[in-house]
Amino acid sequence: MDIEHGKKPSTDASEPCIVQQVKHKLTGLHPTLLRASALLASTVAAVVMGLNKQSYTAVVAIVGTKPLKQTFTAQFKDTPAFVYFVIANAIASLYNLVVVLAVRRLVQGRVQRLVLLVHMTDMVIMVLLATGAATAASMAELGKNGNLHAHWNPLCNKFGSFCARGGVSIVSSFVGVALMLAINLLYAAANSPHGAVVAGGQ
Repeated sequence: MDIEHGKKPSTDASEPCIVQQVKHKLTGLHPTLLRASALLASTVAAVVMGLNKQSYTAVVAIVGTKPLKQTFTAQFKDTPAFVYFVIANAIASLYNLVVVLAVRRLVQGRVQRLVLLVHMTDMVIMVLLATGAATAASMAELGKNGNLHAHWNPLCNKFGSFCARGGVSIVSSFVGVALMLAINLLYAAANSPHGAVVAGGQ
């Protein structure tokens, strides 16, 4: 019939269906794995920074022949940027845990409004993580290198373990940001106009 009407035979009519099935498998599998990885990354960041603490003892004066020592302690709660960092990663961890546990019900029930709400919240969580990681990174750079113009001395030469654990925490948080970005990009690709055209060709 296609040849009689001057049309090419539709030998690849099943291709859109196959492409759509593959796309459904990818969009159904990857976001779950990415979200679980983001959950792990943000949890590691929050726990490592939340437990990060180190004490340093220095001689501040000498009275006669007896040195007077003072103990200095560095911990995350002394810096508002690190407090915000821990809170942001804790919120992201709790949110991703809830979504991972509920994602199957959302997909099976096909509650589109809830899926859209999750996507919008994903963007908010990504921004929250990004701002927390960037703020903590700026304070970490200041602690490592100091500021010559403001005459602020670096602290990492005295609190090396504190800075090392903080660096691991910040890197883990940035990994979480990248994973949340990937989740948002996958959702956008799955709901792009091109995807709708392919779905309409079935």
